[in-house]
Amino acid sequence: MSVLPIPAVASPRRSWRGVPSADRDAARRILLLDAAFDLLGTEGWSATTVRGVCRATQLHPRYFYQAFEDLDDMLVSVFDGLIDQLADEVTAAVANAGADSGARVRAGLAAVAHFVADDRRRARILYAEALGHAGLARRRLDSMQRFVDALSGGGNATGAGAGAQVAAHIAVGGFTSVLVAWLDGRVALTLDELVDDATVLLVPMLPPAPVRGGR
Repeated sequence: MSVLPIPAVASPRRSWRGVPSADRDAARRILLLDAAFDLLGTEGWSATTVRGVCRATQLHPRYFYQAFEDLDDMLVSVFDGLIDQLADEVTAAVANAGADSGARVRAGLAAVAHFVADDRRRARILYAEALGHAGLARRRLDSMQRFVDALSGGGNATGAGAGAQVAAHIAVGGFTSVLVAWLDGRVALTLDELVDDATVLLVPMLPPAPVRGGR
């Protein structure tokens, strides 16, 4: 998994001769992010260290500090990269689902579910590690608000807009909770059954999703 697309020159064993400095820096940063993603998603944030990611990438620590201010900056960058990736996949799935609100909600839920189920490292970072690290916890709240705003159309704090925000908060938080329970083996459904049941429950709560691109 790459948090960002990796240029062809990115292997730490390759010569950087002839590669522009900016491209070298970008490629090394991505290598470090990928190593951090793997450590964070398997060993957790407490075991993810500057030394560990540099050892995994065979890069000198000076390259780490060229790419990131500190370890927390790198961890947050990994989390943000995952959220951006997830948001892109959800947006594409909803856009391809047609005009029916139920189909669009199901497509969005399915995109989230498969994103974390297909690579459990993503689930650990988004749902477990983000609870135990102050910087990641703040990012987790911000990312949930991002999806709430998308569901509610960025509703205002009063009136009908506030109602849409409340419904969207319940949808995002509730589906996250049940998805974590499913990942832990505490919900005896297939992933598709889980998405189907969640869709039936959530569609009546949410405002119709806006249809873009002429759909």
